[in-house]
Amino acid sequence: MIKNSLFLILLLLQFTLAFSQGPDLSPVSKLSLLTVGTGEDLAAKFGHSAIRIQDPTLGIDQVYGYGTYNFEDPNFYLNFVRGKLDYTISRYPYIYFERSYIAEQRWIKEQMLDVNLEQKKEIISFLETNLLPQNRFYKYDFLFENCATKIPQVFEESLGSALQFDYSYLENRYTFRQLIHQNLEVNSWSNFGIDLALGSIIDRKATPYEHLFLPLYVYEQMKHTSLNGKPIVQSESVLLDIPPRKDQTLFFLTPVFWLGLFMFFVLFITYKDFTKNSRTRWLDVLLASVTGLAGLLILFLWFLTDHNATKMNFNILWAFAPNIIIAFYLSKKQLALWVRTYILLLFVLLILVVILWLLKIQVFSILMVFILIALAIRYLFLVYHFRKTL
Repeated sequence: MIKNSLFLILLLLQFTLAFSQGPDLSPVSKLSLLTVGTGEDLAAKFGHSAIRIQDPTLGIDQVYGYGTYNFEDPNFYLNFVRGKLDYTISRYPYIYFERSYIAEQRWIKEQMLDVNLEQKKEIISFLETNLLPQNRFYKYDFLFENCATKIPQVFEESLGSALQFDYSYLENRYTFRQLIHQNLEVNSWSNFGIDLALGSIIDRKATPYEHLFLPLYVYEQMKHTSLNGKPIVQSESVLLDIPPRKDQTLFFLTPVFWLGLFMFFVLFITYKDFTKNSRTRWLDVLLASVTGLAGLLILFLWFLTDHNATKMNFNILWAFAPNIIIAFYLSKKQLALWVRTYILLLFVLLILVVILWLLKIQVFSILMVFILIALAIRYLFLVYHFRKTL
């Protein structure tokens, strides 16, 4: 075990020293783009892109990839949430790249690029410069600075004006939210959570170039990219053929089940209150507390993080942060007149959510229907109940 570990360390050191001295590729070297399919974890739902360099003469088979991060970084989770986490480029042998995706059961496709020796050297030199300690770190942005967006940037910087993108293959242009939804199941917590956290910023149409924040669009774009007037993709192959997994989440674990249950529970309690001319105070406190806490989270993501996609989030209209304070007043049997007026305001805000949705100023998760119906019915009941008890 010790001998094998020592051999591996020496082998990696050899690769590092060879590359740090500058690329010296032979005429038989090959450069390709690797695209990886989606995985089970949220971080893997959108695939991955990387660049591979092979040179049998020198015994080189390495992969360059952006979007690497370290869980052991100080304050990792806080920096991740605040959008202040440093991401980096990495380089490692292809064999480890392939093994990791065999373990994750994700396919790998390769596009061999038709670039000459000097162009290969330019690209590898650019990547190696990025690997230097003073250059390797960058601030991650889900839409504009990720593992996929970096790929066209590398080729543009290395190949210059000889590289031309043809966007005519894009029959439709999508909003960022629509592009994100292409990779997620509608009835999933990841889809619901993303729609809750990301604001109206992502409801504008992405430019053709901005579609390239997704690896699959980079893969398609390369088929329609030319270098010196010729297609840059020389050939394509499947290196790891693993069919995409079908979603096998049990229905009772999905948001439709739980949000539907929540809606019917609220409606049932409200119906009982209506028929008995009473008010279940703990339910009102619970609804105000949960929506208030959700509102505080949205405000945090909007104003206290560096994430651009979490700005202008009109979920704040139903997840109303001041509700966390109103919960205290709703625990009382007798309510002041201003609290009753406040409840009417909450109902008006729900109507505003629907208007913004219909105008597509912000597209909310379809799963929000359960929450909006539950809150609307409860607020209407409270307005009716308070007027009746005056």
